[in-house]
Amino acid sequence: MSSFLIVALGGGIGAALRHGMNLLTLRWLGPNFPYGTLTVNVAGSLIMGLFIGWLLRYNPGTSAGLRLFVATGILGGFTTFSAFSLDMALLWEKGAVHMALLYVVLSVLLSILAVFAGLAIARSVGA
Repeated sequence: MSSFLIVALGGGIGAALRHGMNLLTLRWLGPNFPYGTLTVNVAGSLIMGLFIGWLLRYNPGTSAGLRLFVATGILGGFTTFSAFSLDMALLWEKGAVHMALLYVVLSVLLSILAVFAGLAIARSVGA
């Protein structure tokens, strides 16, 4: 099976799970705070750490297909924050602490600025 198809299948599952979590948290906790996004980001990051840690410890020879399906597909569809968190952790564990911190600051600030830029561009095009 093609790696793109494996990722697409996992991504669809992850996106559906994210949508379900957003609906549940909206029903349980209300719309006053992005509880759904927070929940999927934290849960996805925890699951990413558990999955990759398990693979490294118990199944280092696991097929690329399984990693693509679970880590890139399901968890990537559930939350891209899990991939961000893993990238940061890998930099940190390699001893590149300054690079890890720079990555966090740049990722958060530039992503937020990009959202505002996109909003501003979209609003100006429609004006």
